[in-house]
Amino acid sequence: MTPATVQMYTTSWCPYCERARQLLRAKGVAFEEISIETEPARRAEMIRRSGRHTVPQIFIHGQHVGGSDDLHALDAAGGLDPLLRAHHGAASACS
Repeated sequence: MTPATVQMYTTSWCPYCERARQLLRAKGVAFEEISIETEPARRAEMIRRSGRHTVPQIFIHGQHVGGSDDLHALDAAGGLDPLLRAHHGAASACS
């Protein structure tokens, strides 16, 4: 099984970003952190992908999960672990 592909747009000072980091680390999930603080041009990418202007914005297997509260709600509802375990996309869908 392929590990989850998790991307999270963040800033270093955001408490919600830290809360999301803590949950993902507690689950043993590696994630790519995209700092809109150190790479401000990535903010437009985040907004285009998520439709939101706030951090964090979290994507699992390319699917927008939302922010920290959304991630925690998904976990509380029992939906986070299956999503993390799911493998999406054939090789042709990944580019």
